[in-house]
Amino acid sequence: MQYLDLDKIALKEIPKISDPDGRGNLSVVEKDYLPFVIKRVYYLYDVPSSSTRGGHAHKQLQQFLIALSGSFDVVLDNGKKRRTITLNRPDRGLLIPSGVWRELENFSSGAVCLSLVSEEYSEEDYIREYSEFKLFKSA
Repeated sequence: MQYLDLDKIALKEIPKISDPDGRGNLSVVEKDYLPFVIKRVYYLYDVPSSSTRGGHAHKQLQQFLIALSGSFDVVLDNGKKRRTITLNRPDRGLLIPSGVWRELENFSSGAVCLSLVSEEYSEEDYIREYSEFKLFKSA
């Protein structure tokens, strides 16, 4: 499997509509915004700042993460290089392609992480051991 250039993974602006009367903002993710059909939505919250989430890769699944509230770091790993991206705005998200190891850490108090994904849950799609991920990437 080819090593993905992590520098090509970047924050993606989510369209934002600001209310002219100062009543807040609205951001929208519509059907053609992502390069996949959303088949599952879930969110993480009440994560202690000392905890780490993720710690896996997917063989097929693509994932779009949004910090709806607060902030957290996403550590991406392609098998050769690591890169950390901070999510801290609800009008920006991070598209993570398949075949990338991800860890979520440094959650702020009140952080909420929304995840929009391309596949329904399938344990067979997960690579949960980093040593297996390295073998998967070298195959």
